[in-house]
Amino acid sequence: MLRQQSCATLQKALPVIILKNVTLRRSSKVLLDKTSVTINPGEKVGLVGRNGAGKSTLFALLNGTLHEDGGDYSIPKQWRMGQVAQDMPETEQSATDFVIDGDVTLLAARNEVHDAEASDDGMRMAEAYMALNDAGEHDAESRAQSLILGLGFKVAELNNPVNSFSGGWRMRLQLARALMCPSDILLLDEPTNHLDLDALVWLEAWLKRYPGTLVMISHDREFLDAITEVTLHIDNAKLVRYGGNYSKFEDMRAEQLLLQQATLAKQAEKIAHLQSFITRFKAKASKAKQAQSRVKALERMEKIAPVLADAEFTFEFQEPANLPNPMLSMVNTVIGYPPAEDAPAGSEPTVIVRNINRSVHAGQRIGILGANGQGKSTLVKTIARDLTAISGEVTEGKGLNIGYFAQQELDVLRPQDTPLEHMVRLAKEAIASGRSNVPGREQELRNFLGTFNFGGEMVRQTVGTMSGGEKARLVLCMIVWQRPNLLLLDEPTNHLDLATREALSVALNEFEGTVMLVSHDRALLRAVCDEFWLVSRGGIEPFDGDLDDYQRYLLDEAKRSREAASALEKKAA
Repeated sequence: MLRQQSCATLQKALPVIILKNVTLRRSSKVLLDKTSVTINPGEKVGLVGRNGAGKSTLFALLNGTLHEDGGDYSIPKQWRMGQVAQDMPETEQSATDFVIDGDVTLLAARNEVHDAEASDDGMRMAEAYMALNDAGEHDAESRAQSLILGLGFKVAELNNPVNSFSGGWRMRLQLARALMCPSDILLLDEPTNHLDLDALVWLEAWLKRYPGTLVMISHDREFLDAITEVTLHIDNAKLVRYGGNYSKFEDMRAEQLLLQQATLAKQAEKIAHLQSFITRFKAKASKAKQAQSRVKALERMEKIAPVLADAEFTFEFQEPANLPNPMLSMVNTVIGYPPAEDAPAGSEPTVIVRNINRSVHAGQRIGILGANGQGKSTLVKTIARDLTAISGEVTEGKGLNIGYFAQQELDVLRPQDTPLEHMVRLAKEAIASGRSNVPGREQELRNFLGTFNFGGEMVRQTVGTMSGGEKARLVLCMIVWQRPNLLLLDEPTNHLDLATREALSVALNEFEGTVMLVSHDRALLRAVCDEFWLVSRGGIEPFDGDLDDYQRYLLDEAKRSREAASALEKKAA
């Protein structure tokens, strides 16, 4: 706490970050054109703008890996900078030690102790040990482990080698390592991308307490609203500063757009579009607590219709050809994973969730909640037919047509193929299955791709070379083309910008079929879902409450886990 206070005191005395008439280019494209802005010490800043607007390029300027092409940029030289390394760590170092090494001050102090001991200089050794104590050697392990556990790891994993974790979990360790580093300014680029809702809630609380200057790129509205107090918007190669969080910025920008005559016609059309489903769902407000929050979210969308009207990309799901009811039912179903290919003969499958007795009906909008590792994605993969149920019955309604958005886009995409090749393959499969009325000619498929901003040469660009946002957009395109009646969406917003997230929210609310959604995007969950299922402790039950209730549940569960871990440690001792 004292360290945080001293850092905060230091911040107030330090000069500001200044961009004056700065120009930034990427190849021949001008991303920032003679723009000026100031960031004050201790401010928490959200950096927003369309994909490709230059947010990551601006970060490269801030961290010194890129220099301005024109104008002047200054940042206090004495400021210590924290940021998440983008490389995938490959080391057998334990998770705890890897995160501790993120504290560069502590690491330097440890190295000085080592060198001082080797020099046999008593005065130097005394000073080195004092510096080591001041750097926080005494509580380094507990600080690192607190970060690791907060980001969703289990106590038993604290000493596991870094390279034993999957890519997503290693990126969580990189985030923990960045938070471990003492810093006066912290740069975070999409820090929630690899987090579940429980880890996101923890990170939100941590960043609220962070005493330094924070600049953050995020496409999570509620996360930005909870943390930031200043919004920098990159628009038409300019940086525009707004006082307030993302929602306040959005309100102010909507007012500005209202003044622009060119948007009025589009705005009126969008408001009418939004009003139609606000009216349709308002009747549900009395049925459940979460339905009321949904109505509020939809009413907010009406208010920001000018922003949506200005968006470069909107889409809608086509009306399903049929709506079986129930869509599917699960009776005494057990789900999990089969034994590994190299497992000994007779190995048992890994059971994740037991005794599922649930039905999915036409028109339901189900949010699937649960702490990390409880089985949310396993459930979705089983319904999507990517996994076979271990036992029990999974009965599908006649004519069930599933649109599946996998958390890892490459689960449904082929990196060596182009968008056009993906669509051609879809069309061939549809025709082979007896659907003769689908648009299957190459020009029709090109036109359809164009509605998802895949025009020109992009239709022949290999998927492996695309950005995360472009891959997500392609998956959405493929889903819409298939006219599903059941949407299974597992973290669909990870790589989508805020405008596209809003477009997805609108499209889902207009969708006539059934939606099952796993997401850490609370704004999307609130806007789309009428009911929630909770995957917990090896079972699935309805969750009677809204997302605020769920966040309290997560905090209680985290407390229970800590107490259980502490009891085990005492027992072992």
